[in-house]
Amino acid sequence: MKNTIKIERAIKNMTQESLAIEIGVSRQTINSIEKNRYIPSTVLALKISKVFDKSVNEIFELEEED
Repeated sequence: MKNTIKIERAIKNMTQESLAIEIGVSRQTINSIEKNRYIPSTVLALKISKVFDKSVNEIFELEEED
């Protein structure tokens, strides 16, 4: 699953740590999601989309192998 979290964080001048604190996870979780090593739960994906004021589909994109 592709995502644009790193880009969205840059636009908002956020660190992985500040995003993690805002949504209640560890910085390592954000890092793993950005590097496509972890697929977030629906609730977590919704929290991330709310922070960036975008739809889940604007931030996450299914790839063919998903």
